[in-house]
Amino acid sequence: MTDANDPLACPVDHTALKGDTPKHAGRSVLITGASQGIGHAIAARFMEEGWRVITCARRDVPAHCRRDPLWTHHFVADLAQPDSLDNFARQANEALGDEPLHALINNAGVSPKTPYKERLGILNGSIDGWHEVFELNFFAPLRLARAMSVKLSRGKGTVINITSIAGHFVHPFAGSAYSTSKAGLSGLTREMAAEFAQLGVRVNAVAPGEIATEMISEEYEALIPRIPLDRMGSVADVAGVVFRLCDADFSYVTGNEVFVDGGQRLL
Repeated sequence: MTDANDPLACPVDHTALKGDTPKHAGRSVLITGASQGIGHAIAARFMEEGWRVITCARRDVPAHCRRDPLWTHHFVADLAQPDSLDNFARQANEALGDEPLHALINNAGVSPKTPYKERLGILNGSIDGWHEVFELNFFAPLRLARAMSVKLSRGKGTVINITSIAGHFVHPFAGSAYSTSKAGLSGLTREMAAEFAQLGVRVNAVAPGEIATEMISEEYEALIPRIPLDRMGSVADVAGVVFRLCDADFSYVTGNEVFVDGGQRLL
């Protein structure tokens, strides 16, 4: 894993974010887990489209990544801790002031290892570890959507939960704790879509497959022959789908889960 304080850790060319005034100027998005990888790319894509971006992560974001004035706030928070999440939600609401929220992207997640470097499963590791996984991967999206629901309703906004293909079949490199937490998040997305429709808020999920990030190890190369498009996905592939689901073209789409996996689930 690379260091977020290392300029080389940034997967996005932020110099490419300049250009003509985008059509979405004036809209706001809240993104969790934005210090690296998919979350960082999502933040960059929304800024490219002119959205105001508020983010959080367990660590700070390098100053050179936040040169765009649209990245207005970044908060350091551990969303696996309810007190830290509540404090972040309060700060985010204060940062928005009287403005509505147009999108909430629940991207933060964890796939932990046991002390023996094994993925957390049913027969190994502690049950406390399972609680920690579910607190971040499942309960944090629930808590944060509830905390931001008033702002989202005012903006007739969208919630996007980042799930995983591992929530739909037994993945060779994803532990049982991670996979079942993501399966639970898929179910939560459907239920949230039904409830939040009463607020005028759409809720969908995006399920990435094998995405080339700093978290991917060499063992994942063996999975490429099982991907019809014959490559790993990029963080930009995921960010593009997340953004489009928040666009007006998808204003009648809710309760769905979009797989960004190159067709991997088909084989």
